[in-house]
Amino acid sequence: MTKAQKAKELFMQGHNCAQAVLCAFADEVGMDSATALAASACFGGGLGRQREVCGAVSGMCMAFSLKHAPKDPTDQAQKAAFYAHIQELCNRFKKENGSIICRELLGLPAGPQDPTPQPRTPAYYDHRTCAQKVECAAAILEEYLKK
Repeated sequence: MTKAQKAKELFMQGHNCAQAVLCAFADEVGMDSATALAASACFGGGLGRQREVCGAVSGMCMAFSLKHAPKDPTDQAQKAAFYAHIQELCNRFKKENGSIICRELLGLPAGPQDPTPQPRTPAYYDHRTCAQKVECAAAILEEYLKK
């Protein structure tokens, strides 16, 4: 099973977008699943259902960061190179999906969002493209890490 397939499966089990992507890479970044799920829980729905940066993108960036974050906080060149990788990952997701912003991806208006998650019903999965975004983000990272 690819990381992308695993991420989609985790999302379909009820985990949010960020949890699904980060947890799919947990073993690769040296993190247990429970910690990955807890650390990424707040990023679902574009950061607590605020519909900002897509949770799948946040999960993708967290996984990359856990594997490649700069170790020396004073090394500006290392930080710049790291941020360039993050930008490249985000740009690849944006190129494939049109945005990295949750509300834009889902066609929702700007403004306050109800913090209550919607029940995961067949209608939810038919209406939302989140499972595909999760799979896409994980596929992008999986391919990127092979380089």
